[in-house]
Amino acid sequence: MTRRGGRRTAHVPASGAENLRGAGLMVAAMAAFAVEDMFLKAAAASLPVGVVLMLFGLGGSIGFALLARLHGERLWHPAMATRSVGLRAVLEVIGRLGYTLAIAMTPLSSATAILQATPLVVVAGAALVFREKVGWRRWSAVVVGFAGVMVILKPAPGSFAAASLLAVIGMAGFAGRDLATRAAPKELSNRQLGLCGFGVLVPTGAALWAVMGGPAQFSVAALACVAGGTVIGVAAYTGLTAAMRVGDVSIVTPFRYSRLLFGVALGMLIFGERLDTSTVIGSLIVLAAGLYTLTRARKAPV
Repeated sequence: MTRRGGRRTAHVPASGAENLRGAGLMVAAMAAFAVEDMFLKAAAASLPVGVVLMLFGLGGSIGFALLARLHGERLWHPAMATRSVGLRAVLEVIGRLGYTLAIAMTPLSSATAILQATPLVVVAGAALVFREKVGWRRWSAVVVGFAGVMVILKPAPGSFAAASLLAVIGMAGFAGRDLATRAAPKELSNRQLGLCGFGVLVPTGAALWAVMGGPAQFSVAALACVAGGTVIGVAAYTGLTAAMRVGDVSIVTPFRYSRLLFGVALGMLIFGERLDTSTVIGSLIVLAAGLYTLTRARKAPV
């Protein structure tokens, strides 16, 4: 069940067409997010992460403000002051701050791999918070998918650097944000939610820069990377928000695994990262688990 206006109402499952549309939006959003990560990682090579985050948030805020006005929407709506939107903003800060630091300090492929734990948290949250039906077969597929992520990470004593924990923090924040998106007031459009999400990144980036310091070398290349990441990020954010509001969370979420493939490919092609056997095997396991989850969901809610 979901909470609407202080009352608990029964959850109405999405139709097959809605779930298919949500899945397509999710895959497109994940591809765009991987490109965004590539741009921001490149920008962080010469700019402090706080500056990158601040400029990214400012550009995204302007982008969503323009989109909102083009659709005749207000830039401020009373629903933006609700508890669910405030919680979403806090989780956005946690997710974005942790993950941006992670992609700046660790290989893009490994940070992307850690992020693949997000769907596991979201599916569990959808079942516990929204009472979506997730039977034992889909839970088993989720567990198998998590095992695939573990194959990629190769957990062992001393395997994780401190910087890798930043990706874990980012993953937890993003999972919470996605669940909060589902609970956000329906009167808020995806563009208004995007404006809220990017707006909180401006003071967050400024605070991070003040704490960590570092000279800002504003080269044309660095600014171009931030601009590219911002444009792609707005498109990705729009797709993700729409996906989480169209289909059932437990069905749409597994397609977030596709980000792993995009992230690893860009890490290899752009940053020269090496793809080992464990990453290949783990990626295939994760992808297979996600596809099986969708297949089972379309046949029966078990």
